[in-house]
Amino acid sequence: MTGHDGHLGAVYDAKAPDEVAAAYDAWAEGYDAEMAKAGYRHPTIGLALLARHLPRGAAPILDAGVGTGLAGAWYGILGWPQVWGVDISEGMLGVAARKGSYARLSRAVLGEPLAFADGQFAAVISTGVFTTGHVGAEALPELIRITAPGGVIVLTVKGTLWDGGFEAALMAQPVDLLELTEPYVSMPGDAATTPSRAVALRVR
Repeated sequence: MTGHDGHLGAVYDAKAPDEVAAAYDAWAEGYDAEMAKAGYRHPTIGLALLARHLPRGAAPILDAGVGTGLAGAWYGILGWPQVWGVDISEGMLGVAARKGSYARLSRAVLGEPLAFADGQFAAVISTGVFTTGHVGAEALPELIRITAPGGVIVLTVKGTLWDGGFEAALMAQPVDLLELTEPYVSMPGDAATTPSRAVALRVR
């Protein structure tokens, strides 16, 4: 058990992709309100890093683990005209679709082969995905493969995962480190939340 209650505890305690998907499906309609109450920071921090390293107009961008599309409305404001999203949960994708911010949405499991061409995206952003019981370093090669050379990848990573081998696995990939944040708490309103890092990378 993770120490988290309710829906968050259920997704953290899920042991397989189908369990993660089912937990998020059950949470989809209430997700935005609950995460707002918790003061959820990952999407904002991820967007800030992306804005620092990716030019306006770059396209397309992939939001990998898009969830309910919490960041969706901001992409256009920040000058990125075409954002695609993938997520493991059909329920979450349904909520994201209602927001109308994404050019395309589809189901995918990060860590498995992705149905995109090599170098298809100018950037990939993945916030709140590399965390307890979700996705680990096994997803990195595919995210790098689908990002164009010179493109940007922004990830948020739970600190325990980062220190538990993720950093070493990441630095073994064909990427250059652009920026790494200091540890921060992603959900100040949830006392059980442990620190995370956010990282910006350029694909070679």
